[in-house]
Amino acid sequence: MELDDNYFMSMALKEAEKAHVCGEVPVGALVVVGERIIARAHNLTQRLNDVTAHAEMQAITAAANFLNGKYLIGCTLYVTLEPCIMCAGALTWSQLDRLVYGSEDPKRGFIQANINLHPKTKITGGVMENEAKALLKNFFEKKRK
Repeated sequence: MELDDNYFMSMALKEAEKAHVCGEVPVGALVVVGERIIARAHNLTQRLNDVTAHAEMQAITAAANFLNGKYLIGCTLYVTLEPCIMCAGALTWSQLDRLVYGSEDPKRGFIQANINLHPKTKITGGVMENEAKALLKNFFEKKRK
């Protein structure tokens, strides 16, 4: 099995499914160094009663703890939804090498807000976008019933 962007995004989607089961907005994230996953996370805003407990924030904290340092140099963050501006700010400060996201977020994403990440951070969007969108759509359709 090739450990490429699709593989790691499929792992992030599994984290998003965990969030869905818990009644959280289904967003999952993981941090990878080389081909090793060092952090996995999903949204915990409802469970922790904390608006900052986004999947990305949880993954950043877990990865920093794993690395025993505040910078994520050499790391890639895979997240199923384009980060919001809060998460983009944290990603900028973390000096992440690469961000890979699934679905764009035209309402609350950092790109539509014209937020720039760290100048060295490379961004790849649309990885397994259909799967990420379907999970979100399913969640919100059930919420509206």
